[in-house]
Amino acid sequence: MPDSQTGSGPAYRRRIRADGLTGFSVKVKQTDLYIRAERDLAAQAYDLVVLGRDRIESWADQDPDFLTSLSPLPHNPLAPSPVREMLAAGRRAGVGPMAAVAGALAEFVGRGLKPLSPQGVIVENGGDIFLDAAVEAKIGLFAGESPLSLRLALVIGPDRMPAGVGTSSGAIGHSLSLGRADAATVLADSAALADAAATGLGNRVSEAKDIEPALEWVLSLTGVRGAVVIVGDKIGLRGDLKVVPI
Repeated sequence: MPDSQTGSGPAYRRRIRADGLTGFSVKVKQTDLYIRAERDLAAQAYDLVVLGRDRIESWADQDPDFLTSLSPLPHNPLAPSPVREMLAAGRRAGVGPMAAVAGALAEFVGRGLKPLSPQGVIVENGGDIFLDAAVEAKIGLFAGESPLSLRLALVIGPDRMPAGVGTSSGAIGHSLSLGRADAATVLADSAALADAAATGLGNRVSEAKDIEPALEWVLSLTGVRGAVVIVGDKIGLRGDLKVVPI
């Protein structure tokens, strides 16, 4: 049965604001989603998570490199969604497909729920977010122990959706990062691309002097709209972003 709750959850989950949408959570094995929609759609979301995970696990059974590769894997016309989006995002950002798994699964669930919630769906999966709503959303920039953490928010209007927001960190979370950024956040056309691009961005930042060249790289990727990097008390922003103080 789906595990649905409306509690505040971890600090990074309290950063999502979207008026008029109900919040609930769904957990399936390691997947832990926080969703906002017109009503509690936990049962439907649960089924979508199971389907998406089954497709990813089945694909990995026939291609073990899919789970372990840190480099892009080739296009395969037989790949189902969300595997297809993971492969494509990895190739665009120059990373392995699993770097896009959280964002791709969030988008898979969000697109599946959208017909049941026409006014909007927001799906957060471990800090990676899919947004498709008729209301403005504010996403606080969570950066662990940085003094800038949750001091600023990305504002994404309905005219900018659907969209994805991905965050990678070398200081917090369980995802692999080769850098030391407190947060490397990317706004992109899709959640899978945002996730993969955030990984690539975070890998390029070990200290403050790396921020600008890393931002220049990520903004060169087709489909990336903007990005933010936080290292300690230093921040860099670039691209088509609206950022406001919290």
